Amino acid sequence: MIETVTELARLRELVTGWKRQGLRVALVPTMGNLHAGHFSLVMLARQYADRVVSSVFVNPTQFGPNEDFARYPRTPEADMRGLQDAGCDVLWLPSVETMYPLGTELAMRMHAPGVSDVLEGACRPGHFDGVCTVVARLFNQAQPDVAAFGKKDYQQLAVIRQMVSDLAFPIEILGGGIVREQDGLAMSSRNQYLSAEERPVASEIRKVLVALRDACLAGTARASAEAVATAQLEAAGFQVDYAVVRTPALTEPDDAYAGPRVALVAAKLGRTRLIDNLEF
Repeated sequence: MIETVTELARLRELVTGWKRQGLRVALVPTMGNLHAGHFSLVMLARQYADRVVSSVFVNPTQFGPNEDFARYPRTPEADMRGLQDAGCDVLWLPSVETMYPLGTELAMRMHAPGVSDVLEGACRPGHFDGVCTVVARLFNQAQPDVAAFGKKDYQQLAVIRQMVSDLAFPIEILGGGIVREQDGLAMSSRNQYLSAEERPVASEIRKVLVALRDACLAGTARASAEAVATAQLEAAGFQVDYAVVRTPALTEPDDAYAGPRVALVAAKLGRTRLIDNLEF
């Protein structure tokens, strides 16, 4: 049976005991309201570790002043059942006071220069500082050998990899593939904000990503392909933050570049902001 832990001393007691037995420990950080995408990360982590800890913490420092922190869905009982079915050993449920003992205003902050300042970082100033801050604290609390993050948040994964590399965390970072609904919409806790009318429109993002990839592979100039993608999303009713093609390091490739790329979209449909990406 999964154990739900709310005290840091108990979490450290468990992890210390496992490591004394020579067991590898994995961490899957989440903000809760879990779905099949999250559970796939638990199953991925299980392949690389003997014990899996999943944290559920809605982190206030990564939400902007006009974002959805207060209404972000919280479903701890359902999360616990799903994590148990996925093979998780411990559900770590820290309070805000446990995570930020001096309060969020006096909390030490982290920043990953460069990779955190573009795209999502430009649209949501300070967001990735909050992500790095909470993930570093979770790493310190759980002391994992392995940590798993979803590729749907492509830039977040890149930011975390940079932080781990720069600070020499002895942690292997795993990227889990995007889990999608039948119509191609990337699974997200925010999908439930979509109205019945908006929900079928949301799947257009995946179609636009595929078209953007195909245009670039066919030799269309990147700027032209991005402009078409933006126009397609706007015609479908989205307010577009970006629809772009970047290198894996999130730099802008020139048209002669033929290496790995990723198409990324962030756009609002009604009140709901959706992100997705496609590697090619």
